[in-house]
Amino acid sequence: MSNITSKIEELVSPILQELNLDLVDIEYVKEGRDWFLRIYIDTPTGGIDIEQCAQVSEKLSEKLDVEDPISENYFLEVSSPGAERPLKKDADFTKAIGKYVYIKTYEPVNGAKEFEGTLLSYSIEEGALIEVRVKTRRVKIQIEKEKIALARLAIDFSA
Repeated sequence: MSNITSKIEELVSPILQELNLDLVDIEYVKEGRDWFLRIYIDTPTGGIDIEQCAQVSEKLSEKLDVEDPISENYFLEVSSPGAERPLKKDADFTKAIGKYVYIKTYEPVNGAKEFEGTLLSYSIEEGALIEVRVKTRRVKIQIEKEKIALARLAIDFSA
């Protein structure tokens, strides 16, 4: 699976660079009987429109027809990552500092594996420092990068 996403990243990156767009994520997944190739894109300043998605879809479709890196039939979807965009790269975490995030860990940290709160800082060496609400208190929790299984922006419904 990762070979396919790596190949797709090679194909889509020049297109995105030409259009001044950012690659957020690539998914190649099977849902029911169907395969889906999903490309999530954004602008450096945030916010993508349907015309930009269509442009990338058309240009990528042409390259995929020539290169043919996927043997199965699949549906190509190009879209915005949405409000709860994933945080995968170090740069994603850095951009998210000061924002409300959801982090799930591989193993418990301070007795829990799921955290929602404000990302206070992030570094490759120290990981993510997040401030979470525990009842009426605010607690800072350091989560090592290697322990992060999943991270994304989150919507704070308590605000």
